[in-house]
Amino acid sequence: MTDAPRLLVLWCPDWPVVAAGAAAGSPPTSPAAVFSGNRVVACSASARHSGVGRGMRRRDAQSRCPELVVHQHDPDRDARLFEPVAAAVEAQAVGVEVVRPGLVAVPVDGAAGYFGGEAALAELLIDEVAARAGVECQVGVADGLFAATLAARRSALVPRGRAGGFLAPLSITELNQPGEDRGELVDLLKRLGLRTLGAFAALAERDVAGRFPKDAVAAHRLARGLSERPPLRRALPPDLTVTETFETPLARVDEAAFVAKTLGERFFAGLANHGLACTRLAIVAVTEAGEERVRVWRCAEPLTARTTADRVRWQCEGWLTTRDRPTAGIVRLRLDPEEVVGGQALQLQLGSVGRDADAAERAGRALVRIQGLLGPDAVVTPLLDGGRGPAERVRLIPWGEPRRPLAADRPWPGRLPAPSPTVVPPRPVPAEVLDAVGDVVRCTARGELGYPPSTVAVDGGPPRRVIGSAGPWVVHPALPGRRGERPLARVQVVLEGDTAEDGDIALLLSATIGDNPQWTVEGCYD
Repeated sequence: MTDAPRLLVLWCPDWPVVAAGAAAGSPPTSPAAVFSGNRVVACSASARHSGVGRGMRRRDAQSRCPELVVHQHDPDRDARLFEPVAAAVEAQAVGVEVVRPGLVAVPVDGAAGYFGGEAALAELLIDEVAARAGVECQVGVADGLFAATLAARRSALVPRGRAGGFLAPLSITELNQPGEDRGELVDLLKRLGLRTLGAFAALAERDVAGRFPKDAVAAHRLARGLSERPPLRRALPPDLTVTETFETPLARVDEAAFVAKTLGERFFAGLANHGLACTRLAIVAVTEAGEERVRVWRCAEPLTARTTADRVRWQCEGWLTTRDRPTAGIVRLRLDPEEVVGGQALQLQLGSVGRDADAAERAGRALVRIQGLLGPDAVVTPLLDGGRGPAERVRLIPWGEPRRPLAADRPWPGRLPAPSPTVVPPRPVPAEVLDAVGDVVRCTARGELGYPPSTVAVDGGPPRRVIGSAGPWVVHPALPGRRGERPLARVQVVLEGDTAEDGDIALLLSATIGDNPQWTVEGCYD
């Protein structure tokens, strides 16, 4: 017997790519990928066919697919453009919950009975989304959100009470869904030989609780086809709802963004005072003309103040920018917690600076105390400023001092093109750069290499073959900030890895111009 509600999940494959392409006006059939931190977070089917995959570096992705269209990750854009899809589902079924942009869930029993069964409801929603939003989607039905999501990826209708059997043969990697940080748990389970959800579900819950990390218990419940958390047997206090009324109606996105931050902090603080955290949030908007819009967001992890504000902002942007936008501005916003869990499910870390006001204040007090013990220069934060090399562009600012760039807007001739190295050693690492005949590579005063680099040995290590290079970029001593110094040349190289599993290595090298160049490693590209 399962405690998980029966849900229909509608999934739009590769939604970040679909939304980015729609915003940029690029053809939907072109190979495309969305990048965050120089890594692929989503890619189209045609890009996958060319060998592009999630987590791949941008350089590797473009080498496999030279015609790849590159988009930057933008959660605001993904949420704003997903509102027409949610509205299309809502036109046929009540209780629509947005899990994340690209994925919505609907209680299936009432709508399926009205439309003649789950299969008929699934076909109706697929046609409705295609007609009203112009988007392809897949539908799955199962007991519980986790099983229904995996069913949607396979266009499956899982019979009632059979979620555990459906999940059992699936890979254990399915536990690491987008937005859920279970990568370490999945790696641990694979090392222990538990490679399917069924193998993990066969373990006793008390053994999982005693021998695995804390989040393993929730993952174990999902693998068994149950709800992630047992229901909270507790009456909710009546003062958890947060309402804000506006004298001047909200009609612009920037106004909604400001209001979202304030409401998110108030909502989070009210729940925290009762030892609770929200996992299902209803956002209700009332317009000046009396129209009411409601959207429910379901969250895998309890909401913080920042993530609450994000969802309020996304939803307001969606309402204010879609074709069926309200006829008047928003005069009242209300946040209702539709599902809560115990506050122990929400762990605030020191690294939460900037995520919510309380965490930032606590972290700030801790840093000031460290300064009092060790001195004002003991706590610093990095600031990206002007400069030509990667190390020159980072200034360390003592905590509490103004973080103002001093020279970021200068032209800086000789600056390296993007992207910047991801790792910069504290001191330059010596290297030996040789040409094809074994001579040290030299750079002329005109900014030309005598011969292309053939091998590079780093810090006395074995030489590696150069399979690609770019540059040099020359910084002359007459430039501001370098008067009296020798001219410097920087070169980017890609070195062949030791084995196929290691992958290639990209480095930023530099050397003084002249007869006896001293090559060093200035940075490494991830």
